[in-house]
Amino acid sequence: MTPSGAHIAMIGVPIVSHVLPSLAIIRELVSRGHRVTYANDPVVGDLIAGTGAELVPCPSILPVADNSWPDEPIAAMDLFLGNAIAALPHLRAAYDSDPADLYLYDIGAYAARALAERQDRVLLQLSPTFVAWRGYDQEVAAPIRLLPGAAEHRARFAHWLAECGATTTDVDAFSGPPARTLAMIPRAMQPQADRVDPDAVTFVGPCFATGEAPHWDRPAEAERVLLISLGSAYTHRPEFYRSCLAAFGELPGWHVVLQIGKSTDPAEVGAIPANVEVHSWVPQRAILAQADAFVTHAGMGGASEGLQAGVPMIAVPQAAEQFMNADRLVELGVAVRVDTADATPDALRAALAALLDDPALARRVAGLRVAAAAEGGTARAVALIEDMLG
Repeated sequence: MTPSGAHIAMIGVPIVSHVLPSLAIIRELVSRGHRVTYANDPVVGDLIAGTGAELVPCPSILPVADNSWPDEPIAAMDLFLGNAIAALPHLRAAYDSDPADLYLYDIGAYAARALAERQDRVLLQLSPTFVAWRGYDQEVAAPIRLLPGAAEHRARFAHWLAECGATTTDVDAFSGPPARTLAMIPRAMQPQADRVDPDAVTFVGPCFATGEAPHWDRPAEAERVLLISLGSAYTHRPEFYRSCLAAFGELPGWHVVLQIGKSTDPAEVGAIPANVEVHSWVPQRAILAQADAFVTHAGMGGASEGLQAGVPMIAVPQAAEQFMNADRLVELGVAVRVDTADATPDALRAALAALLDDPALARRVAGLRVAAAAEGGTARAVALIEDMLG
């Protein structure tokens, strides 16, 4: 089998922040003559169609429509396990008679591992967020195993592994670090990076399309540009948006771009100052390329794009790993953290002033931007994938 013209399957989950990071990789693989199939829920079919990959419908039970994710970690783990159990029959129906030469999969789509092990095929995880490090099991996973409901979850997991055809039947081994991962984040965003196994994990940084990027016109009168975005989930935060307008509206010399997401009605935000534009979605990378500061939820995608653009950040975490990401940005010296409950207009203005008044911050931001670019992005990721085919 030569690398050109291989059948590569990507198996994912319909969480937009998990789908977007790998799309440029998928598009490049298609452009190189590979047959790429992408198993995911049709709700993200339009995103996948833009890559040229063939959608393999795989309905998901994850609550992506209304973002009604449980707060308890065991309940969330049960959801992903239930999704894997439901997905595997769909995957087998598609791939048992048409197996891929290589399976790529998202961290939340571990039915892919069961399928690949059953078929004895090559498997590569694509991680849109940080990965486990040496000691992670004792420091993070072990306490979770003591939570109420954990024993029942593990018993359900073990029962599924015993029946699904996977060759790895130990729960901890199956759900633990895989043999090979491409981490699509800057290494700087990885907690305990010095304890990550370099033989198992390669940091390729954010992976963007190599073609023409979306365009955004910076107003001629704007001395400085501020982008405010809480990403694609947990975006119904009208009170926070109103605080931002009170903090930055009419701020001399500043033009503000506010993304409010699809779940917020612009009427909930109130009167819009003359120096602010409000949208449900914006071409974030295009704006960051011209921005002077970034108010972000510290999702891994937003944090990584902020680092790669070399923009100082105000981190306002909303959920999940965003709190760890926000703290990491602060540790790197490129951000100020303001929790939502504390995000008054005065606090937000003070955070922006702190970013601008730190002359060393600009040097730190510039250095991290160079380091992120050197990780290789899409070109390096595709080269490593094709090496696995060889």
